[in-house]
Amino acid sequence: MLSHIVSSSSFRPFSHRVLSWIRSTAGSRPNCLMQRLAFRLNFSRSWSNIPFITVPLIRTHGKPFAHRSELKHAKRIVVKLGSAVVTRGDECGLALGRLASIVEQVSVLQNQGREMILVTSGAVAFGKQRLRHEILLSQSVRQALHSGQNQLSEMAIPVLEARACAAAGQSGLMALYEAMFTQYSICAAQILVTNLDFHDEQKRRNLNGTLHELLRMNIVPIVNTNDAVVPPAEPNSDLQGVNVISVKDNDSLAARLAVEMKTDLLILLSDVEGLFDRPPGSDDSKLIDIFYPGDQQSVTFGTKSRVGLGGMEAKVKAALWALQGGTSVVIANGTHPKVSGHVITDIVEGKKVGTFFSEVKPAGPTVEQQGEMARSGGRTLATLMPEQRAEIIYRLADLLTDQREEILLANKKDMEEAEGKGRLASPLLKRLSLSTSKLNSLAIGLRQIAASSQDSVGRVLRRTRIAKDLELEQVTVPIGVLLVIFESRPDCLPQVAALAIASGNGLLLKGGKEAAHSNRILHHLTQEALSLHGVRDAVQLVNTREDVEDLCRLDKLIDLIIPRGSSQLVRDIQKAAKGVPVMGHSEGICHMYVDTEASVDKVTRLVRDSKCEYPAACNALETLLIHRDLLRTPLFDQIIDMLRVEQVKIHAGPKFASYLTFSPSEVKSLRTEYGDLECCIEVVDNVQDAIDHIHKYGSSHTDVIVTENEKTAEFFLQHVDSACVFWNASTRFSDGYRFGLGAEVGISTSRIHARGPVGLEGLLTTKWLLRGRDHVVSDFSENGTLKYLHENLPIPQRNTN
Repeated sequence: MLSHIVSSSSFRPFSHRVLSWIRSTAGSRPNCLMQRLAFRLNFSRSWSNIPFITVPLIRTHGKPFAHRSELKHAKRIVVKLGSAVVTRGDECGLALGRLASIVEQVSVLQNQGREMILVTSGAVAFGKQRLRHEILLSQSVRQALHSGQNQLSEMAIPVLEARACAAAGQSGLMALYEAMFTQYSICAAQILVTNLDFHDEQKRRNLNGTLHELLRMNIVPIVNTNDAVVPPAEPNSDLQGVNVISVKDNDSLAARLAVEMKTDLLILLSDVEGLFDRPPGSDDSKLIDIFYPGDQQSVTFGTKSRVGLGGMEAKVKAALWALQGGTSVVIANGTHPKVSGHVITDIVEGKKVGTFFSEVKPAGPTVEQQGEMARSGGRTLATLMPEQRAEIIYRLADLLTDQREEILLANKKDMEEAEGKGRLASPLLKRLSLSTSKLNSLAIGLRQIAASSQDSVGRVLRRTRIAKDLELEQVTVPIGVLLVIFESRPDCLPQVAALAIASGNGLLLKGGKEAAHSNRILHHLTQEALSLHGVRDAVQLVNTREDVEDLCRLDKLIDLIIPRGSSQLVRDIQKAAKGVPVMGHSEGICHMYVDTEASVDKVTRLVRDSKCEYPAACNALETLLIHRDLLRTPLFDQIIDMLRVEQVKIHAGPKFASYLTFSPSEVKSLRTEYGDLECCIEVVDNVQDAIDHIHKYGSSHTDVIVTENEKTAEFFLQHVDSACVFWNASTRFSDGYRFGLGAEVGISTSRIHARGPVGLEGLLTTKWLLRGRDHVVSDFSENGTLKYLHENLPIPQRNTN
């Protein structure tokens, strides 16, 4: 029977090995100990590659969690599988692929030390398929032959009574669960309940005791309503003309069970993403991220799912009842093929999935509201006169110096907390620290941005006369809403804010919690400056507990993500961004090639500054390429002596190590960004060899040649394909402020749009403006009256004084 179900399933299986085992057993149950051990060995890989969450799971049940991020501490969890989750699209049989995926996720959490309870539907659907199959087989062959092929295909199947289907399907459903859980070394137990089991005090105590004993024994209880003895449910009225067996609603059962068992989290899985502010699928409907008691009046409930009795209204009532009883609740989609394979584990990890029910309303706006405010404020900002935007930036520069004492006091709190916790490395502490000189430099940079912003937004790049009285212009416009995520560097906030203001972009800022006090005062001063022209909302600081990964998914609110921090942060954001472009570089593997004609006096200065001035920076030197003719020369010895004095740990490249009898530790990888006082030295044969090495192992960030030969230098400058290529200059010059851009939002190594240090120009895009007089394309056809001119017109000069 089980093999028949698998072959007719329309869903792609999550674990092919589980389903292939089901096919091979065709409904038999593994009772042999050796057979079970073999299954466990074969299937251990399917969940062991998922990382375990090492968080404290000891929690006293009382109030529900206030924030999603706390869900990772949930110890006892109830997962309710709605009818639409476990049944196939034809509502006859189980969606085995989804079911295998759910079992795998529950097993992962169970093996982390959590206590998992399943509330499942599916017995009716399973039994319906089985009984229909039996009815078809019992048809008389003679009757089938006399009926004819056409009539056979249209043979009527009697409407099946739900209680009979439940009785026929319950044992098979449980056998399936047992077979699947066995593959993860987990035992499951079945409990059938009715409403009377909760109304009778003795039965309630018995049920409670049974569940606690099962959890104590590390067994997953699988709870279902005993549909074989309850009154049949009313058929769904929303599917006219189709015989649908409605499965008993388990929402209230799951909520009761969650409160009765004092669980930390209740996950209600259905066929919708969560709770919407209007019926899902309608225009402008928005998923409600967090739902609070008392918000029911602001929600319009849609129709019920394709199967089952419980609609969204029933789920919300059950969720609020459980929330009042001290259990956190999340309603999410368990049927979407792209997310169903990790929806449960994502919820427990605190990711932004579905609708989270909370009793604690945040003091400020949600991040979605902040994104909308930034977009609206940014559009108003873009319509201001250039001198008005410049005035805002000049005002912010003045505030940085006028409010110096208040800023430094806030920064002192951050420094004391960081040093007290001891979590930040020395380079990060240096980034976190603000000083009077830093603030003065910030103010100077902001004034440079203000001065250069006069000719930014609305600048005409190209004018073309398409035809008589039909003129086209290409003009600069803001990108839209920027999300800038930065670590440990509060001075980044006013720099990025000034660039966003100058370019007319809305801005969302997400700073590290280690700089919370500094970021708060700097953002306050930014909004004070923006208030000069009524655009206070254009720059928003995200203070909620939003994970970076969740922010990266706001593709409808954010147009560009700019990460500023460690290479790991950038890589994580590039991986997490879904549909939103990311401007940045994942690594800063910068090279310096020392040619045979390099000046002895220049080399050590350039190497020292590139490597030792600020080794944690992305533009610090990581690999030093030495021409082979320089080995065992005074110049080479001078470089090595300088690095030793500066306490730089040297790693030898493969070629360099081959020249030495006793060499430093050989480098593990030539693609390493050390971010510290460490450096790789490698030998190359010539300038072309150096270029080939850079292209193979570099990150297209910043690369330098040191030589007095102008021809060699120009060859290097033209042939190295990196964002920044220098001749006789430190790699540390790769910086927006040092380039005269005033500041930078980051350094980009991409080859689309901005590249290198990204200043004001990198935050602009273009749009086309066409001005005509009743022009239509048909006038320019072969028999038309007009001809294309395509004349280039002079670009008007704007007053930038």
